[in-house]
Amino acid sequence: MKEAPRAAWTRRDLLGLRELSAEEILSILDAAQGFADISTRSIRKVPTLRGRVVVNLFFEPSTRTRLSFSLAAQRLSADVLDFTTGSSSTVKGETLIDTAKNIEAMGVDVFVVRHSAPGAAAILSRNLEAAVVNAGDGAHEHPTQALLDLYTIRQKLGRFEGLHVAIVGDIGHSRVARSNIWGLLKLGAKVTVVGPPTLVPGRFAELGVEVSHDLDAVLPQVDVLNMLRIQRERQGTLNFPSSEEYTRLFGLTGERLKRAKPEVIVMHPGPINRGVEIAPEVADGPNSVILDQVAAGLAVRMAVLFLVSTGTRRDPPAQLPGVTSPGEAS
Repeated sequence: MKEAPRAAWTRRDLLGLRELSAEEILSILDAAQGFADISTRSIRKVPTLRGRVVVNLFFEPSTRTRLSFSLAAQRLSADVLDFTTGSSSTVKGETLIDTAKNIEAMGVDVFVVRHSAPGAAAILSRNLEAAVVNAGDGAHEHPTQALLDLYTIRQKLGRFEGLHVAIVGDIGHSRVARSNIWGLLKLGAKVTVVGPPTLVPGRFAELGVEVSHDLDAVLPQVDVLNMLRIQRERQGTLNFPSSEEYTRLFGLTGERLKRAKPEVIVMHPGPINRGVEIAPEVADGPNSVILDQVAAGLAVRMAVLFLVSTGTRRDPPAQLPGVTSPGEAS
């Protein structure tokens, strides 16, 4: 039986997966599937966003996300501007909103925003006419990373309903974990978050996930293992005795992987700390889909840039803890 068409995308921004419906998430994945074929052509470019301008407004370091968005915009024939914090007026005290408004006045259509403050992208959404895409805001959300994870799962396993996904590592500080949780639950998967109590607080059960502090007990049950790195830059102090202790209890080694289902897929959003949360033989092994995730990121971000560029509906984003006024996100 042929599937009914997805509801049309109408949003002007992508701020997070928490606010999206399952149908909206699937509409992005479907659009990404169409754009994935472009990378296989001899001419890897389409005129979809010709004449549009996309700005990468990154206030935090990034390799994969920034390059992926830049290449995605170029594949769609958009002009791309890269904002560099160190040489910008923000070092002179200019606020985030003033910086963005001045850039928008040059004729910008889409802002791709990464910032350490939760809610920074939402603040810009309230103050700009241009479309806004959240590329990571503090420990709040990283929607396009979760979307490419979902795309990879669907490509490899063909479904979400009935799957059991374990997200392992520094859940408390991870925007990737939060976005994945919202997306997976809405699409019908079961989610277990795993790590030491200091990194996986029991309150995460309130989101509808299971909480475990025993990776070995969870391994035989899951279809997907999403391994996260330790967010040292967001921790005041190390929340476990040592890296060696963490690896012994929660690191995915080749020996530990034998306890999982033979067909389990292993994911990682990067950057990888080899030998800490994941062993090299696992990261590069047959169960790993890490490079598939990177490839999926290009198609997903092409889809997102296209959809927000054509969207018209702008919903007022909810106020988030940590950013209570425009001046705070400077």
